[in-house]
Amino acid sequence: MPKSFNRSFILITGLLGALTFLPTLALAAEECPALLNFKFNRLQDDAPQNLCQYAGKVTLIVNTASYCGFTEQYDGLEKLYAKYKDKGLVVLGFPSNDFSQEPGDSKEIADFCTNTYGVKFPMFAKSAVRGKDVNPLFAALIKSSGKAPAWNFSKYLIDRDGKMVSNFGSTVRPNDKNLISAIEKALAP
Repeated sequence: MPKSFNRSFILITGLLGALTFLPTLALAAEECPALLNFKFNRLQDDAPQNLCQYAGKVTLIVNTASYCGFTEQYDGLEKLYAKYKDKGLVVLGFPSNDFSQEPGDSKEIADFCTNTYGVKFPMFAKSAVRGKDVNPLFAALIKSSGKAPAWNFSKYLIDRDGKMVSNFGSTVRPNDKNLISAIEKALAP
């Protein structure tokens, strides 16, 4: 075989491989819904986490605090997570001092959540969830739902497609029948 034929064959094969790879790149970028297309540091070790890893899951996003009358909701949130995680639910906790009830640093918050409530669902570094310094995820949630957190333990439910299902105020406990019904409906095939 002539050398030019081998080079052409290799070039064409390489180009075909590249062309089949390009749609995969575009598809991967499109698979992350806008409401999850953010990066935050993990609470326990400040390791950067891309929320796109939760694409395709039903996501319950909660702003949390360690010294609030609703803090015991950590227990219910962990129970929700344990019960439904294998069906596709993830609970994401975002500690915030916006209501002056989360003064600790990441280590203190992580220790409190783990040692007091056995929290295993993903938690992220403390950030603002409202006001001028609101983190970009909560800015998107507020825009999508039309409601900013009025207090700690506000909850935003996102479906598998990354669309806002509903939001629930602080007084709605994790075992509330309306919240559970919304979660189960979002998890249904």
